[in-house]
Amino acid sequence: MFEQKDFSFIYRYFIAEKQESVLFMAAGLIAIVLAIVFWFFIKGNPSFYKGVAVPLIILGLLQTIVGFTIYTRTDNQKKDIAYNMGIEPVSFVKQTELPRMKKVMNNFVVYRWMEIAFVIAGLVLIFLFRLNPDRSFWYGLGIALAIQGVFMLGADYFAEKRGKVYTEELKKKVA
Repeated sequence: MFEQKDFSFIYRYFIAEKQESVLFMAAGLIAIVLAIVFWFFIKGNPSFYKGVAVPLIILGLLQTIVGFTIYTRTDNQKKDIAYNMGIEPVSFVKQTELPRMKKVMNNFVVYRWMEIAFVIAGLVLIFLFRLNPDRSFWYGLGIALAIQGVFMLGADYFAEKRGKVYTEELKKKVA
């Protein structure tokens, strides 16, 4: 008798990845537009707004590129994984998908520490320069760095949580 295999967890994982990548791209594009506006068009307290613009442009570009990369590869990745799991589930999961997810999950640890560093650096800059009008560039940089760090930390928190669920589902397939 033909055994029905449930791979719906693959589709749930990758659909959520794709949805979050759109959010990440949108946030990155908004950050880039704000950076351009702050750098070129805001005339009041230009030093502050140029400070805000620096992390917005750098991290906004990063968010846009990462979001676009995930968005464009997700559909093919989802199909390939579902196909390979349908053909040879145990060996594919053990030899390919679990090692890939282990690497993905380890990368989240690196991202988390980088994002925490952004938040801490931003907060340090905010507290050091909030009362010093001559250093408003650094104050603005700190604000944007902390906000971007918190946003990215939140986005990666949910991505990591999804990755853990997906990895546990994979482990059930080889148990």
